[in-house]
Amino acid sequence: MRRFFTVLVAALILTGCATTTDSTGSKAMVESNFEASLESRYADSSGVKIHYKTAGEGPLVVFVHGFPDFWYSWIHQMEGLADGYQVAALDTRGYNLSDQPSGLENYDMSLLVGDVAAVIANEGREKAIIVGHDWGGMIAWSFAMFMPQMTEKLIIVNLPHPAGMSRELANNEDQQKNSQYARDFQKPDSHKALSAAGLAQFLAMGDAAKGAKYEAAFGKSNFEGMMNYYKANYPGGIDGNVGTPSFPKVQSPVLQFHGLEDTALHHYGLNKTWEHLEQDYTLVTIPGVGHWAHHQKPELVTRTMRFWLDMRR
Repeated sequence: MRRFFTVLVAALILTGCATTTDSTGSKAMVESNFEASLESRYADSSGVKIHYKTAGEGPLVVFVHGFPDFWYSWIHQMEGLADGYQVAALDTRGYNLSDQPSGLENYDMSLLVGDVAAVIANEGREKAIIVGHDWGGMIAWSFAMFMPQMTEKLIIVNLPHPAGMSRELANNEDQQKNSQYARDFQKPDSHKALSAAGLAQFLAMGDAAKGAKYEAAFGKSNFEGMMNYYKANYPGGIDGNVGTPSFPKVQSPVLQFHGLEDTALHHYGLNKTWEHLEQDYTLVTIPGVGHWAHHQKPELVTRTMRFWLDMRR
């Protein structure tokens, strides 16, 4: 992923942020039956409007995306679970149809956790299964640690436990090098190097229709807000002074996926995760897969997720 962001910024500069998707084709694109069945709803999180898509009935599963992404990140997993669960995938603040408050203070992790709680409350539920990737994974870990009464189960895609992440940032030169992009994102005006077309190009993975969806969503998003996740919450800040933070143990069962070719988040960060958990822990490592495991291996991730959840009902 470090290479992803290096190439991304270079591409934006060299192409002058040119559009890389076929807008004509995107207008003619026909939505899948499942996608068309999804309902948009909005939760109020202390005055911040959080948009999410939902479908299905049963235990509530809340999906939280990372950077750069939006609710659509989870479309395969949502479709695979919707016949036995209520699925709800949100646009985190700053993205797509959710509010985009200005100011670094509005992207503190406690507020991001509160956004997930607001979605759960808006559905009239007391708890939910929380699923997160990348920054969504950090939000999900934090939600499980600090809102255990609202966490039924926890599923993480490519984001080591914060303790493992902090340990590797403090001691592992490879992780420190891999995380340089995150330090760069914390610099003033880092958002000016981003564009909707450039971000969409890399998420599309060669699919023009998918790229059009991403470009449209990123066109509605706030790039400065995206960078505020890093500025407000990245371990060690821009100087990398990580220290040795402590975290409360996660009280719920945990399923974790990790693509072993992830070049942003080293798999060494997975070591000793179990020391921070009170219940069972299932780890699925996927060789040959990078940071977006749920995009690259959607069937594997979805089937495993469904099996793991069904076995614990």
